Amino acid sequence: MNNRNRNLFILLFAALSILFSGYKFYSQTSSFVELKNERLPVTPKEFYISGVTDTRSDNTIIGNLAPAVVVPGNKTDAIKIELKGGITAIRKLIDYSLPVNKSLRPVIIKLKNLKVTETALAGGRVNGQVTLSVSFGLQQDDDIVHLTDYTGNANYQRAAGPAQQIEPLLRSTITNSLIYLNNWMNAQADNNIKLAKSVQVKFSDYFEPVEGDTIYYSTNRPLKWTDFQQKAQPGNNHGAEIFASLGYNEHVELVKGVINVKLELKVYAPKSACWVRGGVNDAYSLNHEQRHFDIVKLVAEHFKKAVLAEKLSVTNYDGPINVAYFDALREIDKLQKQYDGETRHSMNTYQQQLWNNKIDQELQELGIKPNNI
Repeated sequence: MNNRNRNLFILLFAALSILFSGYKFYSQTSSFVELKNERLPVTPKEFYISGVTDTRSDNTIIGNLAPAVVVPGNKTDAIKIELKGGITAIRKLIDYSLPVNKSLRPVIIKLKNLKVTETALAGGRVNGQVTLSVSFGLQQDDDIVHLTDYTGNANYQRAAGPAQQIEPLLRSTITNSLIYLNNWMNAQADNNIKLAKSVQVKFSDYFEPVEGDTIYYSTNRPLKWTDFQQKAQPGNNHGAEIFASLGYNEHVELVKGVINVKLELKVYAPKSACWVRGGVNDAYSLNHEQRHFDIVKLVAEHFKKAVLAEKLSVTNYDGPINVAYFDALREIDKLQKQYDGETRHSMNTYQQQLWNNKIDQELQELGIKPNNI
C-alpha cells in the first residue's frame, strides 16, 4: 500500500470511528431524570403526608424519551426514562414540598401511574405528555380509608435533548396533586364523615306527647293499676307483673368534623303486656311493680355512664355503645331476679323496704327523684 492509499485509509477509518461513536451515543437504552426539591406556597391545615407507596407493576421506568437523532427504519430509537431514586425521590420531593404537622390527619399517597410519552417531530422537535395518577387515603390505626383520587395530564413540546429538560414539568405534575389534595381536604373537612376528628355523645329521654299503649318512665307519671291491661297469666301465682325494658333511638350528625351521636333513651313498659290478677289492687303491691320500673331507669343511667366513660373512635363508635347496651340488658335481668328473689315477689316486707330505700337513694343521687319524695 503506497503512502497515498495509506492516508486515505486512515482518513476513512477516522470518519467511520466518528460516525460509529455518534451512533453509539444516540442508541443509548436509558436516560435519567433527577427531581429537584421545591417548597410549595401551601401550609396544610387539615392533614400531613405520612407515607408514599408505589403500586405500579414497573416502578423503575417512567416512559420513553424521543431520540435527538432519528435513524430511519430503526425501531429501537426510543430511550427509556428512569426516575433517579425512584419512589424515594418522590417521597423526598413531597416531604420537602409540604410542612409536616403530626397533630393533623395522616394521609397516605398511593402512586398508581407515572408515565412520560414522547414522539419525535420534524425539525428536531419533540411532542410529549406526562400522566400522573394517585390515590389518597386516611391512615386510621391499621386501616387506610380511601378519600379521593387524582389524575393529572400535561402536554408539551420541546427541542430534542436530555431527559432532564422535562424535570420541571414532571415535578409540577406531582406537586399539583398535592395542591389538589389540600383544596379537597379544606372543602371536605367539616362535612365528610371519613374526616371526622372526634365523637361526642349526648343523651336525652324519649317521650310521646300523647300517651298510647307504651308508658315511658317519668317521676311525674307513676304506674297505675289501669296500666295493667293484659289478662293474668295461667300457671303464674304472682299477683301482678310488669314488663319493663330499655331501648334507645340513635341519630348521628356531623358538625364541623365532630360526629354527634344523639341517643334517646327509652325506659318503657307496654300496658298490653302488663297484667294483674283480680283482687290485687293495693298500694303496697303497686309499689312493688313500680320498683321494677325504677330498676330499669337506674340501669339506663348506668348505661349512660358506661358510654360516656368510653373514648369512642370515629371508625367504631357504635361498637362500644352496643356492648354497653347489651351489658345493661344483662344487668336489668340480674337485678330484677335479685329483687324478686330477695323480696319473694313483695311477700318479704322487710326486704321490700330495704329495696325501696336503696332504689330511692340512688334515684335521688342521680337527680331523678327529689329528696323530699
